Amino acid sequence: MTARELNAAGITDPVLRAAYARCRRLNARHGRTYFLATRLLSADRRPAVHALYGFARWADDIVDGPRAADRDDRAATLARLDARLRRALTGHRGVAGTDEPVVLAVADTAARYAIPTEHFTDFMASMRSDLTVTEYATHDDLCAYMHGSAAVIGLQMLPVLGTVSPLEEAAPHAAALGRAFQLTNFLRDVGEDLDRGRVYLPADLLTAHGVDRPLLQWSRSTGRRDSRITAALRAAEDLTRGVYRQAAPGLAMLDPLARPCIRTAYILYQGILDAVARDGYAVLHRRAVVPRRRRAVIAADGLVRVAAARLRDRHGSGLAPVTSDSPASAAPAVSATSSVPPWGDAMETG
Repeated sequence: MTARELNAAGITDPVLRAAYARCRRLNARHGRTYFLATRLLSADRRPAVHALYGFARWADDIVDGPRAADRDDRAATLARLDARLRRALTGHRGVAGTDEPVVLAVADTAARYAIPTEHFTDFMASMRSDLTVTEYATHDDLCAYMHGSAAVIGLQMLPVLGTVSPLEEAAPHAAALGRAFQLTNFLRDVGEDLDRGRVYLPADLLTAHGVDRPLLQWSRSTGRRDSRITAALRAAEDLTRGVYRQAAPGLAMLDPLARPCIRTAYILYQGILDAVARDGYAVLHRRAVVPRRRRAVIAADGLVRVAAARLRDRHGSGLAPVTSDSPASAAPAVSATSSVPPWGDAMETG
């Protein structure tokens, strides 16, 4: 993390600066597409976004951790992380250097932006469920899991991004965008998740097309295709695009200076769906890839929009005042049916 970003955010404590820098490295290494979109934010907001991503990545890595680590070991490690987080969120910080850096950074971010503690509680609950739950019977069951694993991430982001609309109006769109991003990952990563013993696509959707886990495993292991699987994956894509439509009205509720970042992420992630479809829904056999040139075009468009937004802000635009203490949406003012390709399937690792 650059000193400029930390200085802009008013982070002066050396321990905290090192903690935020650790989160930035996690973002750059594991969420390269997400990191690209984050670069479109103003410098003062980036550290908080890196902290939120860094903590989520840290917890997810524990859950999906080394295959050699058994479930009890991972559960114990996750429990220790949860305990540290709870202490940190209540203002308790151990001797300098003994606390996990990502916990220090995310707790500091939560305090700075008044992010409700329950969002972190719900997130950790979903992480714990990943240690034991390997499939979901219905879409409603999956949504209950995604509330903690994805929707709350959108809600955590809102105070950081700032909004021009009341929290209660923007929050549903932010939650929807979190779910849309995760559903996109689930579709892209069907094969990889199956290798981990998990099927995130709900059983009721699969069953409606004659698909079950054994059929998925057969296709994964043999490399052979089946029209029933293709139909189920296409239905999952349709479902996911519907969630993007739910999220879309939220972009206009964001601080204008934050909109280009979220708009870019929105378009880039939908591009992953485009890539999956172009590749014939072969996600059980290979990861769909969005061309680098296309990602670059979208990122460049985002930079132009950032410059325009800052120019308007500098000269005054008559927009409603921005509030940063309420969850507004992280969704974009872009057509929900946009076919502009996305921000990173090949680059995104989680």
